[in-house]
Amino acid sequence: MNLARLQSALRDRKFDAWLFYDHHHRDPIAYRVLGLREDVMVTRRWFYLVPASGEPQKLVHRIEAGRLDSLPGSKRSYSSWQELQQSLKEMVAPYRNLAMQYSPQNAIPYVGLVDAGTVELVRSFEVNVLSSGDLVSEFEAVLSAEQIASHFTARDAVDRITAEAFKTIGRRVHSGGTHEFEMAQWILEAFRSENLISHDSPIVAVNGHSGDPHFEPLPESSTRMKEGDFVLLDIWAKTKEPDACYYDITWTGFIGKNPSDRHIEVFNIVRDARKLGSQTVEQAFAAGRKIAGWEVDKAVRDFITSKGYGDKFIHRTGHNISSAIHGNGANIDNLETKDEREILPNTCFSIEPGIYLPEFGVRSEVNVITRPGRAEVTGRQQEELVLI
Repeated sequence: MNLARLQSALRDRKFDAWLFYDHHHRDPIAYRVLGLREDVMVTRRWFYLVPASGEPQKLVHRIEAGRLDSLPGSKRSYSSWQELQQSLKEMVAPYRNLAMQYSPQNAIPYVGLVDAGTVELVRSFEVNVLSSGDLVSEFEAVLSAEQIASHFTARDAVDRITAEAFKTIGRRVHSGGTHEFEMAQWILEAFRSENLISHDSPIVAVNGHSGDPHFEPLPESSTRMKEGDFVLLDIWAKTKEPDACYYDITWTGFIGKNPSDRHIEVFNIVRDARKLGSQTVEQAFAAGRKIAGWEVDKAVRDFITSKGYGDKFIHRTGHNISSAIHGNGANIDNLETKDEREILPNTCFSIEPGIYLPEFGVRSEVNVITRPGRAEVTGRQQEELVLI
């Protein structure tokens, strides 16, 4: 744990303290931010209070008295619930505004990890419990130089694999055939050859399956590919280094030379929406203007709605990307949640609008990395349907 950095972040964001709490490993964020081991038994509640200035304080059960000994600060112990409540009241009394892993109305489920009863208990001591959302982004989503470098390494490999996957589909369709599950397995083997790893299998989706944003290609439900089919590839992977950052893209193509007018129309709308999303971020960072995830989603969603497909865009515009494919930074979202978290410098996220129809779906996905004063799309950007 970097106490100086934690306290500096609290002062910058006008918090008096950050109150961490756990019971039975319910809050993995606390363990990562504080640098605590996650493989120890935790059967009793503990609290750790980091003030904006001064010495941290611990509150632990007597039968697990050593759980926070790796952290700096004074220690209180309890056995009874009365002791716990009295000690916690004394700990938080000097502070007005406390950050906790809490999200108003659970708007950001990634952050809303403290149970409602504990929030009620802390508030009963006449302190304000506020969301730690932007603090979590700073400590969980801001990437190191090494993580950013790993993202670009993964980019180079995944972009190659994606291009070759389309070519392989074409060769196989015209010489014996293939289906969705086989191509997903081909991509996974390509990952192994490139020393990449992925938490889940890629999405290979044909025709109506591409209209299902999280279609999972399985042997028993895979469609065999043929001339005239619409194909969606959603591919994400990272290098094997510790804390490497994912690269995550979606491209679409058509097996043949003559996609339909509807294919082209929908693809062009989604492509232009994707460009608008990345440009919205780029312009804000170039101007030095703070921007939240919901603002980018709104711009993209309003555009697709203006084209008559708003009800077919059924998910957020993008998600934070870190060492987890869905990280704990700001999501590009004004649909599933109103993500008011600031998009911070040195974070990565996807821009991936989609339009999903019964007969086919189009999603076009790029990754954006922000830096102080600028933002950039990190990989290849699809401009037209791939003709397979």
